[in-house]
Amino acid sequence: MEINKELKSTVHHLIERCKDGAKGYKTASEDIEDQDLKDLFLKYAVQRDSMITELQDQMHRLGHTDDESSSIEGTLHRAWIDLKSALTSKDRVRVLEECERGEDYAVKAYEEALQKNLPADLKKIVEQQYRDVKHAHDHIRALRDAARE
Repeated sequence: MEINKELKSTVHHLIERCKDGAKGYKTASEDIEDQDLKDLFLKYAVQRDSMITELQDQMHRLGHTDDESSSIEGTLHRAWIDLKSALTSKDRVRVLEECERGEDYAVKAYEEALQKNLPADLKKIVEQQYRDVKHAHDHIRALRDAARE
């Protein structure tokens, strides 16, 4: 089955958002001092890597390979760039705010993807990943809110 351009673009966009998240969370896990956040960020980085693999597998099944070289290394999504300065400030609230902002983009990408006409197998995967991303977003937001108190 040949993958159409819109479907390819949609899946590629999700892969890129997952790459953003994986890199952002990996960076955060290495630089944060709070052990609870270090563990959580590492968990989310691994989760995003797994999501990337699932999406790339789906692209392969649809007759297309995601271009690994098109990784956004160096042009990481703006939302995750500010994470580095938040980490150096060692401000738990700021770090969580930056992570939540990064998650906002991922949630939006998944919501947009779910509006498309996706093949059944891919749709199931995207729906599950959306739930995972939304859960991570809401968890990060709850931690941020608790840190503000």
